[in-house]
Amino acid sequence: MRRALAGCLALSLSAPPLGVFLMLRRMSLMSEAMSHAILPGAAAGFLVAGLSLPAMTLGGLVAGLAVALAAGLVTRSTVLKEDASLAAFYLISLAGGVFLVSLRGSQVDLLHILFGTVLALDDDALTLLGGIASLTLVALALLYRPLVIECVDPLFLRTVSRAGGPVHSAFLALVVVNLVGGFQALGTLLAVGLMLLPAITARFWAADLSGLIPVAMLVSMLSSIAGLLVSYHAGIRLPTGPAIVLAAGALYLVSMLVGPRGGLIHRLVRRRHLEA
Repeated sequence: MRRALAGCLALSLSAPPLGVFLMLRRMSLMSEAMSHAILPGAAAGFLVAGLSLPAMTLGGLVAGLAVALAAGLVTRSTVLKEDASLAAFYLISLAGGVFLVSLRGSQVDLLHILFGTVLALDDDALTLLGGIASLTLVALALLYRPLVIECVDPLFLRTVSRAGGPVHSAFLALVVVNLVGGFQALGTLLAVGLMLLPAITARFWAADLSGLIPVAMLVSMLSSIAGLLVSYHAGIRLPTGPAIVLAAGALYLVSMLVGPRGGLIHRLVRRRHLEA
């Protein structure tokens, strides 16, 4: 439980800020496609070395980056938009990954890859998650200003600087790296949960980036703690990974109702107008 908490807290520092930028750039569903894009690489690593952390991590990283580059190339070279090309690669990757695991593994191995084993994190996995969190925070500090400008006005960034393309590629690489880290804890199907749900929840509590990013981190940490506690103390057999994501979903639903920034209750309550 302590190792699971440390790993989830590390993810809570790195993944939610990326989720905030994905949300602002209207690329939220892209992260879902990318989370499945790492599956063939992780499955290939599993076929070569079994449940080996380095092999599955390297395979997932290579597959995710390859899909991101291929989708971008298809978008620039054909009539397809980025969402359509990502959807195509997402379906191919998911089917291919399940097929590769089924060649040698059992149903238990497939469930391990799809849903993760957050309670089985070892020292190597924690070192990987800590390294990913450190790399992401340093990279975001360096890329913060061009990322913000690209969210607001990408055409202006292309006009005044040639950094738009490299910044976009670096951002996608950070997303893939964090999804690979999340895959170790929550599996390929739920890895995106701690990236997107806290970021979307933060939108009901903060109005700008200076508030969105810290609130998203806080929501992710609270979700991790709540999910672990519920899973540990529940009288029934409750998987830990889904419990964490469901806790984040519960915080989203509560925020959607009572959040001061556009929550349903605040929108329904009629405010008094000032009169002269």
